[in-house]
Amino acid sequence: MDKGCFYFIKNEYFEEFKDPFLMTNKERVGEETHNRPCFYAFYEEKTKLFWMIPFSSKVDKFKKIYNDKISKYKVCDTIMFGNVLGHEKAFLLQNMCPIIDKYILNEYRDINNIPVRVEEIFEKELISKAKKVLTLYRKGIKLIFPNVQIIENKLVKLL
Repeated sequence: MDKGCFYFIKNEYFEEFKDPFLMTNKERVGEETHNRPCFYAFYEEKTKLFWMIPFSSKVDKFKKIYNDKISKYKVCDTIMFGNVLGHEKAFLLQNMCPIIDKYILNEYRDINNIPVRVEEIFEKELISKAKKVLTLYRKGIKLIFPNVQIIENKLVKLL
């Protein structure tokens, strides 16, 4: 795994770490097979784990949630908007989760087989907010929906 790249997660991860708030795989849409959701990976030196941030194409839905949070709290660090392959996506820090290599299915690549990336400026802000959300979560502020502390503890033991 490389930080800053996008990945799909194996079903084994969701079977092992059962949490109703993890964004689980949706492999079939109608008759077509899809790998989704897709996750952006960043590395946390402290735990030696990668963290996965899912992104969604349901931008309008998440802009409404984002705006509601801004109206209520004056800030929203749990949802960000950025471009992936030229299309706006909602990055859901509220649904991020830790992972290790053994649970990675494959890397998200473009039609030329090049790893998909985000713009550097957006990436810096995304990682900064993700680390802030993780710090607050560890202080008891429940900004992340899944119980990532349990998953993190199990993964650290596996390392």
